[in-house]
Amino acid sequence: MRNPHHIKISIALALSAGAWGIYWLPQRILEDGGLTGGWGTIAQMVIGTLVLLPVCLWRKIKGRSSGFELPLTGFLVGGGFVCYALSFLLTDVVKALILFYMTPVWTTIFEIIFLKKKPGWERAVTLSLALGGLWVVFSKETIIPLPQNAGDWIALAGGVIFAAGMIRLEIVKTDGVFPIIFSFFLYGALFNIVFGFFLADYLGKMPTIEAFISMSTFLIILSIFYFIPTGIIILWAPSKLGAGLCSILFLSEIVVGVISSSILTNEPFGWREILGSSLIVIGGILAVMFTPNIKAKT
Repeated sequence: MRNPHHIKISIALALSAGAWGIYWLPQRILEDGGLTGGWGTIAQMVIGTLVLLPVCLWRKIKGRSSGFELPLTGFLVGGGFVCYALSFLLTDVVKALILFYMTPVWTTIFEIIFLKKKPGWERAVTLSLALGGLWVVFSKETIIPLPQNAGDWIALAGGVIFAAGMIRLEIVKTDGVFPIIFSFFLYGALFNIVFGFFLADYLGKMPTIEAFISMSTFLIILSIFYFIPTGIIILWAPSKLGAGLCSILFLSEIVVGVISSSILTNEPFGWREILGSSLIVIGGILAVMFTPNIKAKT
């Protein structure tokens, strides 16, 4: 059944996902500030966990769901995001974006396999527009963008893991959105620490304490005023809109990412970027409008 606030939720999700389109920038700032090796990502996840921990414990005392009981969901959505964040440090921004944002394909496949859904012609149209837009933007270097290094493979794996997490978000039943966002930070941080250990040869050694202290204010502001608010909407939306639609709306991040990287890094922004971004936006709008408006039975 279509949610009565379908349009509003869709717009909020597109805006929040779009805000993540500039996430590559704080990652680079943290790296330039000395937090190499993905430790900036770990710090953000840990800060989010610590900020939300008092509420988690209060909910636990009151007998409400806290997020501790959602390890699989947390590992999938948190782990998928961690792979996405780390890929920016190991490959080009462009490659990380396109390989991670194959998520509409994975969510459609997972919906068919696990949720027994049968996507109609509407999904085929919107998915074709969205992926066609991606191809137009990124095909100038290679016809088919295949993984070529560790960062590419991590970005691709992150998209698959995050897509599986969105399927979990669609079916998991929780007492509000808090348990989901807390599990995202808690288990995402654990995933990041373990994953970072195995990738130490690629990511480098742990930074100095001085580097953490010098970037602490930026990390706290980034986590509280950017990471948590947008994360709440992004992780709450799949239960209201469905994983498939959300994965298409997430592509607004591609549009913002392409434009922001073009402006801030002097990368080219020509007809490919304009046409591709337009196709992605059109695909997202049609995906929202094509969702059937079926009234619930009383």
